[in-house]
Amino acid sequence: MLRRLGLPLSLMIVAGACAGSPSAPSQADQEAKRFDPPAPSKGALYVYRSGLMGAMRPVDVSLAGGASAQLGYHTFIRLEGPPGQIDIACKVGDNTTNGQVEIQDGQTRFVEVSMKAGLWSPSCEVTEVAPNEGQAAVRSSRRVEPL
Repeated sequence: MLRRLGLPLSLMIVAGACAGSPSAPSQADQEAKRFDPPAPSKGALYVYRSGLMGAMRPVDVSLAGGASAQLGYHTFIRLEGPPGQIDIACKVGDNTTNGQVEIQDGQTRFVEVSMKAGLWSPSCEVTEVAPNEGQAAVRSSRRVEPL
């Protein structure tokens, strides 16, 4: 029984990894994983998704200023912009959750969006994480292009 489930389950996980925004070129993926400091007078923000909950369904992410992405399982985006407070929203179905992160000049911050089981439907969560945790998650993920 377990052998029969192994292949369909692995195919479902692969299909879930493909859902969401288009992949960035592999060179851009590798550059982002070097964690270079942002350009002068800018800050950098990584937003990533990990965890198996809802792997088949992308999480819609939008940032104040108009950037957005659909993050599938183990994907991330890197954005640079002026320092300041960044509003981040994630949406799953009809449920939206908002978060904020303050970025200083020259600083890089990491935010995880994750899907959570809800009473009636799934929801999402926006959580800032420590740089070492964010870097580890990004290294095992694939960069996607903002929409």
